[in-house]
Amino acid sequence: MQAAIDAYSGSGGLVLTYTGTFDFSTIPDPCTQWKKAAGDIVEIKNKNDITIQGANGSAANFGLAIKAASSNIIIRNMTIGLLPGSIDAIGIEGQSGKYPGYIWVDHNTLFSSMAECSGAGDLEFDGLVDNKAGAHHITYSYNHLHDHHKVGLMGSSDSDVSDRYVTFHHNYFANIGSRVPLQRGGYTHLYNNLYSGISASGVNIRMGGYSLVESNYFENANNPVTSRDSSAIGYWELRNNNITKPADFSTYGIKWSDGSSSPWVNATAWTTTATFPVAIPYTYTPDAPSCVKARLPSVAGAGTNLAKLTCP
Repeated sequence: MQAAIDAYSGSGGLVLTYTGTFDFSTIPDPCTQWKKAAGDIVEIKNKNDITIQGANGSAANFGLAIKAASSNIIIRNMTIGLLPGSIDAIGIEGQSGKYPGYIWVDHNTLFSSMAECSGAGDLEFDGLVDNKAGAHHITYSYNHLHDHHKVGLMGSSDSDVSDRYVTFHHNYFANIGSRVPLQRGGYTHLYNNLYSGISASGVNIRMGGYSLVESNYFENANNPVTSRDSSAIGYWELRNNNITKPADFSTYGIKWSDGSSSPWVNATAWTTTATFPVAIPYTYTPDAPSCVKARLPSVAGAGTNLAKLTCP
């Protein structure tokens, strides 16, 4: 795969179908895997118009990286899990003053383990979908992201803040720790996602960022919408989610805890803290959260033939 990318001119179109397999049962101890040296990464750098798609039944134990001035990149139907060492499953990162953008990450299954590994703290494995250093205009759709401590950040530090625009829709987050996403600055539209089992924090909007949190389904989640762990808070608009008021928290298993440092704000009143300030540049019709809960797990992730959610 890397050889094909390296030989490609950089524009005009390259489609790679990955047919390899990996038997994850050969990794009985996730902590042993995490302690290994960083594994292989297939890198797209300063190239455009590339699609990497997994064949049904394929599985990978290497990461994918999109870097520098790469544009019009599609990653779909890949199963990537239990990566050796500390590498991202799908990492998107600006380099040398050049910024990747217009990227679609669709119908992938990404995971590691929620094992607590000695000496790791909460840093077992790295991110599943990290984007940083100016990466912009990214859509994550119909992915199944599960069993992972820290799923996805936007911005590697509090100084990595830009007007990035990112959409998360119809993703199934199951049994995760935090960062769905961790947002520093920028603008996110989060709609029709299923958040099922969050142990630390969910949507964490920081450093003056704004998020439109719309028509999602939250259950069994600690701090599902919050702003914490940065030097400045962020803001959210809550619209038509399954939770509509604090009285719903007990029904859906929602719990809250204080941030570990100031400033922090939780959505304990379940009210909008700021109207989303930018226009949505695409046409969409949100599905009902009840349908997201009932039907999204069967169409999210790899191996679903790129199925989409249909609701009555």
